[in-house]
Amino acid sequence: MGIGLLPAWQDATAQDFAEASSESLRIATEVPFVRNLRGAGGDPQTSVAQPDTSAKPSANLTTSVQELLGPYGDPGGYRSFLQRNGISYSLTYIGESFANVAGGSRRGGVAEGRLDLQFDADLEELLDWQGARIHANLYQIHGTGLSRYFVNNFITVSAIEALPSSRLYELWFEQRWFDDRFSLRIGQLASDTEFAVSQTGTLFVNSTFGWPNIMAVVLPSGGPIYPLATPAVRAKYVPDKSFSLQIGVFDGDPAGGARVGNDLDPQRRNRTGTSFRTNDPALVVAEAAYAYGLEAHDDIEPGTFTLGGWYHFGRFNDLRSDEQRRPLVDPSGTGVGRFYRGDSGIYAMIDQTVYREPDDPNDGASVFVRVSSSPTDRNLLDFYVDAGIGYKGLLPGRSDDTMGVAFALSQVSRSTRGFDTDSILLAGLPGPRRSSEAVLELTYQAVLAPGVTLQPDFQYVFRPGGGIADPRDTDGDRIHNAAVFGLRATIRY
Repeated sequence: MGIGLLPAWQDATAQDFAEASSESLRIATEVPFVRNLRGAGGDPQTSVAQPDTSAKPSANLTTSVQELLGPYGDPGGYRSFLQRNGISYSLTYIGESFANVAGGSRRGGVAEGRLDLQFDADLEELLDWQGARIHANLYQIHGTGLSRYFVNNFITVSAIEALPSSRLYELWFEQRWFDDRFSLRIGQLASDTEFAVSQTGTLFVNSTFGWPNIMAVVLPSGGPIYPLATPAVRAKYVPDKSFSLQIGVFDGDPAGGARVGNDLDPQRRNRTGTSFRTNDPALVVAEAAYAYGLEAHDDIEPGTFTLGGWYHFGRFNDLRSDEQRRPLVDPSGTGVGRFYRGDSGIYAMIDQTVYREPDDPNDGASVFVRVSSSPTDRNLLDFYVDAGIGYKGLLPGRSDDTMGVAFALSQVSRSTRGFDTDSILLAGLPGPRRSSEAVLELTYQAVLAPGVTLQPDFQYVFRPGGGIADPRDTDGDRIHNAAVFGLRATIRY
């Protein structure tokens, strides 16, 4: 044996020892996730499976490709200079492609993308204005949406699907008092950045695992959610890191009602996000959240329980009966639904870490369950439930990767089902009667480098549109269940 050479078994042992030492060093230098105050939606992180990147507006992202670029990551040092003076910015690009390979209204594929520019100014650093900051968020959206053109469902396949546009999303000023225990935001706000947020749910591609589909469907113009924010005020009280109370008062229609002569699509009625409407009936959303298991000595894994509700002060109409209690389909009736003042809903959610790997407590599994309900007489949907599980670091050597499976169900309201029954009886012909729509999603987010991820995705959509008739089927058969495959890539600077 030559000098300096080792037998193969000794060489392998040395390599294994080096790899084990490197892995031990990595684990030792990681900050325990329960100490991270940057959980999705602004709450303390209690989900070990919260992903590194996400398209959900509620997600808090910290990694950046700048780390890979060395001196080229900050040419001239301007970014560092701005950060030292309280000004920060980020650019996130999400590109994705989806194909509907079976079912839906037709088969086909799409490509779409979104460039997200975020700007933050800490006025305490910039102007010595204690507890104050400014935030702005702009989008450039392009491409074609699969749900809109191919699946014809209302649980939108992708959280970035929207009509092509360049638009302002959020623009607000925040003031904090009493050691950050109380804060007030005012400006253009979106409700899906802070309310009804699941940290584990931000992993998934489908939009409903961000803002629950039931609220997106029943609120005017979809409510103040991506891609439409609206003027609002939000107050939040955090007496300690375990408990928070927040309430938001939003203009209740970010695009204004559809009228004769304007477009039926709210995204076209507010094309740039600069309508700044303030004269519509208000939407109020309130929420309480309790986080537990945040200390190392706690005998329970970290989790968050959330209870919330909303009330809209606008006018809503019965979906089955007119003012004389006659069916809307009755030719002798008015055809105008019975009038109701206001609409409301409640929701509850638990986001729970259920397992952490003994040798790497930043890897493990988390689950979430969320339910919501609204009155059945004036809403297309009256009940919603979703649930899912995510696991971070399941595969050997892939500690930063996250995989998950989730399911969501939106139930068509009793009044809507009754309207379908009335229509069938009046026509004297068989036809579909809507019941519910559901989606099952399987996804895997691979972290290729800091700020860079690749995410294959599969979704199966049950009863698109709740079981509506296929407009392309001459026999009036239902739209068939859809099978969707997709791939998303994300890069953040």
